[in-house]
Order: sequence, then C-alpha cells, then structure tokens
Amino acid sequence: MASQRVVMVVDMQNGVFATERIQREQCVARINQLTAAADTVIFIQHAEAGGLEEGSDGFALLPELTQPANALYVTKTACDAFYHTTLESVLREHDIRAFVMCGCATDYCVDTTLKNGASRGYAITVAQDAHTTANRPAAQATVLIDHYNEVWRTLTVPGNPVLVKPVETILHEWQTN
Repeated sequence: MASQRVVMVVDMQNGVFATERIQREQCVARINQLTAAADTVIFIQHAEAGGLEEGSDGFALLPELTQPANALYVTKTACDAFYHTTLESVLREHDIRAFVMCGCATDYCVDTTLKNGASRGYAITVAQDAHTTANRPAAQATVLIDHYNEVWRTLTVPGNPVLVKPVETILHEWQTN
C-alpha cells in the first residue's frame, strides 16, 4: 500500500499577505500542485486581533489557493501550529505520521511548527520552493528562504531527519510510489 500523501499549508491568508511576501504567485502555484496531488490537505490558519480574527477577510485563505473539498483546517494563535491547537489530535485521528510542509512565513510559523513536529517524531518533508516570507531588517526574503532550507536540511533530529525537496521531486516521488 502506498503511503498517505499529506500536505500541511501554513498561514496562506489574506491578512498575512498584507505584508508583501516574495514570489507569491510562484509559491501559490506550487502549493496548488501539491494539494491537487495530495490525499489529505491540512490548512493551518493564524488568528489574532488586528485583522486576523476568525471569520474576517484577513483570516480567509488567499483566493487563488485551491481548497480541496475534504481539506482539514486548524486554527492557531502562536507561531507553533502545535501550541494549544487541535493539530496533534487531527493528525492522530487521520493516522498521519508524515507530511509535506509549505506556506508562510518561512522564518516564523513554518520553522517553529517544523521543529516542534520533528521533535514529536513526525516525518517532515519541506517543499523547498513552496514557502515564502517577507524581507526583514536583518536579511532579504530570498536569503532567509535559502538559509532555512539549509538549516532544515542539516537539522539534527536523530532517527528522524527533516527532508528538503523541490515540489517537482515530491510530486515525482508520489507518482512512482
């Protein structure tokens, strides 16, 4: 039996993109490729006062993002999607032990969730060309994305290495497994 193809999409919301993010169109297109090929898609959405309240336009997912009919949704209030959320129970309920991560923001929510998930034993593959962030005072977005791809690729989690692969490679592996 082939393994379940699961994609976790982090914070691809209107309000998050009120701050300009690099390569929005390319990122969304690659995420849509992944979600079209996935068995299960989990959308993680950030909620907070100031424009990201649940039910608001800012909380809504980007309109160009494809949402499969059977998608799952988890709301978070911190950078870590595991922190005081239903994510762990959703993963258990659907017997998910491995997933591909993508979304926004590379240096905050994607990074924090990835590290917590890997430490909990989840097998995580990062779609290296399907996450985005904003320019920051200390570094440009492209530098941050390259930096975090390298950090994750070399992250030390004995017995559970994080994989970092282009979307094209992930899709090819899904087709051949």
